[in-house]
Amino acid sequence: MSLMIEGGRRLSGDLTVQGAKNSVLPILAACILSGDVCVLQRCPHLEDVDTSIDILRHLGCAVRWNGPDLEVDSSTLTRWNIPDRLMHRMRSSVVFLGAILARCGQAELSYPGGCAIGARPVDLHLSALEKMGARFDLEDGYILGRCRKLNGAHIHFDFPTVGGTENLLMAAALADGETILENAAREPEVVDLARFLIACGARIEGHGTSVIRIQGVPRLGGCTYRIMPDRIEAGTLLAAAGITDGELLLTDCPFEELDAVIAKMRQMGMEIEPTADGVLARRSCALRGVDVTTQPFPGFPTDMQAQIMSLMCLSEGSGVISETIFENRFMHVQELVRMGADIRLSGHTAIIRGVQRLAGAPVMASDLRASASLVLAGLAAKGTTTVQRIYHLDRGYEHIENKLNAVGARIRREAE
Repeated sequence: MSLMIEGGRRLSGDLTVQGAKNSVLPILAACILSGDVCVLQRCPHLEDVDTSIDILRHLGCAVRWNGPDLEVDSSTLTRWNIPDRLMHRMRSSVVFLGAILARCGQAELSYPGGCAIGARPVDLHLSALEKMGARFDLEDGYILGRCRKLNGAHIHFDFPTVGGTENLLMAAALADGETILENAAREPEVVDLARFLIACGARIEGHGTSVIRIQGVPRLGGCTYRIMPDRIEAGTLLAAAGITDGELLLTDCPFEELDAVIAKMRQMGMEIEPTADGVLARRSCALRGVDVTTQPFPGFPTDMQAQIMSLMCLSEGSGVISETIFENRFMHVQELVRMGADIRLSGHTAIIRGVQRLAGAPVMASDLRASASLVLAGLAAKGTTTVQRIYHLDRGYEHIENKLNAVGARIRREAE
């Protein structure tokens, strides 16, 4: 499928931010630990959520939508392996490892697929789980894990890995004794996972800091839990207001979790303020180029790098973006250049010189957030932009064309 975007239309109106993709995926994996029914409120309808549902059903769980809520019953779990066809649909599928291992004592899964934005060192997950008593064999691209019982351990991550922190949180929840995670990831989605586990009966302290302590418990139970709003979708919508010189009011917007993004957008010339009804975003002047370096939370998120680059393409002056998280996350640059952007790459750094306008063109999405950056550029471009391979976009944004059309965009979805 492709999106056909007629650019040059100012966006104005109210939008509600969806549930967080990067939060719901590990929480769906964590449902395995409960052995009971978990009800997830504000669960977004995304391709990656569908993949997680397929994985859970393959494992024997009963999963069904009940209106806007997703119900997962893991009491019927019968399998401990995930086939290659499911693993390759989603990079974050490796977060199922810790939960399956803790619940079943064994796990088998292949290396994950998804966006080709760079390496995700699964070996950090494996070495940490080995300290808890797991044993792993790597055969023909498959990870085979076994343990009699996971035991608490003192684990120091070489860098604050989000997936590693999430995997260990899940594994430690049912382990014997205390697990201490040092240099743990502090992302809000990690905090959301910890809160979900606590709602199921886990004993966790320190989530949101670099040191997390987990006291293992014999069993967990079910719960009803509301997924946090998606800070990356919210940031993308803020950028949409800026790039179209529009005015958007976002409800359910995680304002505090977007501090680094909002600070840069304000520096660029946007007004972004919380109100009684939500977060109001608009431009106060012509956009200006800024310098951005991606960092783990609370720094500027790598998942917003492509979107702010699109903003900078139409800014006065120049700016520099340094990507420190993934080594292959500038694949959208060539597509933006196709639309008239002035961008020069030097290693992990992009130098963007603002231009007066972009022109609609056929472009191809290479990953999820690159897709969003091309949609943003298309909203502001003169003429029609065709964004191809939007299956990447559907992995993280729920019907984004409907949402943007509701506030003045003109976008249609077509078969390629």
